[in-house]
Amino acid sequence: MSGTRLEGRSAVITGGGRGIGRAIAEAFAREGARVVVAARTEAQIEAVAEGIRRAGGEAHPVSVDVTSDDSVTALVSRARDLLGPVEVLVHAAGVYRPNRFLDYTMGDWEEIVGVNLLGTVRVVRAFVPDMVARGWGRVIPIASTAGKYGSVLQSAYNASKHGVVGLTRCLGLELASTGVTVNAICPGFVRTEMIDEALPRMAELIGADDVAQVEAALVSRVPLGRLLEPDEVAHLAVYLASPESEAMTGQSLTISGGLIVA
Repeated sequence: MSGTRLEGRSAVITGGGRGIGRAIAEAFAREGARVVVAARTEAQIEAVAEGIRRAGGEAHPVSVDVTSDDSVTALVSRARDLLGPVEVLVHAAGVYRPNRFLDYTMGDWEEIVGVNLLGTVRVVRAFVPDMVARGWGRVIPIASTAGKYGSVLQSAYNASKHGVVGLTRCLGLELASTGVTVNAICPGFVRTEMIDEALPRMAELIGADDVAQVEAALVSRVPLGRLLEPDEVAHLAVYLASPESEAMTGQSLTISGGLIVA
């Protein structure tokens, strides 16, 4: 471990088993935070935690289903036992299911909104009281550029992420006097397992010959000329978790290689 920007801080990262969540857990640990890595897939979070420990950091894997009140309550209790009061929460758990609006079932909507938006509400509600009681905390939901604009073939995902952006604005204002800040990160196209898994379905929906054609179409929309890497998003999360971001709350910060500039 090499940095000190988060030295001694206690942090929980949901969705920490892969992609952006994993990168954030590893970045926090490098900066001195003690982390709980939480997600549904135990093998993934155990691998992430073990890697952090091998590098000299402190990490604990805890399984969680963010759609379950009981599971989230158990996560809070276990995190307290392992770390003491949790000071930083990153909610990176999410699902992405591209489809045409009329082809989404209500079950699809319930799953996507249930994880992406209501999962955020459930997890934040569970952790914020301890932060308010201590007079200090950082809440960092992972939203998306999809929460700032409209697009085809992902109405459920966009709607859920618009909700996360709106929630961030409201909580930033409501908690401002308590010492707890709330700032979302809105990544654009990031090279993660989630994107890799969605590419075949996107190719099918638009009639593309293969996934390489779809990826090239995505990249063509990014002025930077490439997909982002998870570590680049993690750098922003470190800033938002650090004392350097003290004066910022209620914001949804875009990191997209210029995909959108709002």
